[in-house]
Amino acid sequence: MPRRGFTLVELLVVIAVIGILTGIIVPSVGMIQRESRNVGCLSNLRQDFIALGSYREQNGGRIPMCEFLPVVTDAGIDGGLPTYLSGFMPPDAPSWLCPADQDESSTSTGTSYIYLPGLLRYTPAVQVDVVTLLMAAGPATPPEQLERMRLDAEARAMTAFYEREGARYPLLADSQDRHPRTGSERNGIYMDGSARMAQDVGDPPPGGTP
Repeated sequence: MPRRGFTLVELLVVIAVIGILTGIIVPSVGMIQRESRNVGCLSNLRQDFIALGSYREQNGGRIPMCEFLPVVTDAGIDGGLPTYLSGFMPPDAPSWLCPADQDESSTSTGTSYIYLPGLLRYTPAVQVDVVTLLMAAGPATPPEQLERMRLDAEARAMTAFYEREGARYPLLADSQDRHPRTGSERNGIYMDGSARMAQDVGDPPPGGTP
């Protein structure tokens, strides 16, 4: 009995079915991968928040005051929150990097996240108070003491601001849009420890200043 092969019509039908299935499966796989990276990012932010909380416990409830992003120098990475909190979490801990961060200029700094208080401290309302304080210290005050006074004043101002506005503004957030979805494409961690979509990253504080 002769063996029957596939007809051209049957082959075309099979190819069409494979094409339809591929069109369904490939986007689904991509969506699952994006969701996995998003979940991983939120988990990382919660771990980083633990280090922030440990710092606050040992410093009278004040939040850290440092540069909002590290910089890469010839001598290595300088400044930034991972270095500042190295006594509570290794600066090269995986939680400092978002799983969706593929930008070498970002990952080379050691962190995917921007520290918002380190940026908001430069608003005019804060710096006017800081300058007033430093001028009152007098010209004989050593530079090291002036630097400590400046950081302490900025930390107090930012802590007070976040105690008022902490439900709205994240402490840490993705430094770039990395999570495609409706609304903000960045995640953030807030004063209450909740990790979620960072709606207001980049927006000015109410009234323009903290």
